[in-house]
Amino acid sequence: MGRGFRSLVATAALAVVVAFTTAARAQTATVPAANAAPTADNAVMLTIFFKHDQSRPLSELNAQLEKQGYYKAFPPPGTEVVSWYVMMGIGQVVTLRLPASRLREVNRILENTAWGSYHTEFYPTYDYKAVGLEQHDKAQPK
Repeated sequence: MGRGFRSLVATAALAVVVAFTTAARAQTATVPAANAAPTADNAVMLTIFFKHDQSRPLSELNAQLEKQGYYKAFPPPGTEVVSWYVMMGIGQVVTLRLPASRLREVNRILENTAWGSYHTEFYPTYDYKAVGLEQHDKAQPK
């Protein structure tokens, strides 16, 4: 192999090592303080679909959730529960309001405590109500 090709391979390998090191460091970052509060400039809403594993009875699912600590951990302190509904044939749909910096924390709690009983889907959103209503009011004839 030529010297140029070996140099290219070495550079690519170094880039891969740096990328994985950076990704690993990001995953082990300090979890934000539990007392972080959502404010107008940092709040997101997170709608979570908890789809039941319909191949197992509800009593078995609830026992697994209890064993995994789901009921103790979710929702985490400092997050606001905006809504929590049961959707027949689906499972549960929960919307939380929380600081964006705590999104990873909520995800990790659910990975550790809800998986197995639920299949989860996440939909992060933000509050657009004031903007939407203002746009509507501007569009009205005067």
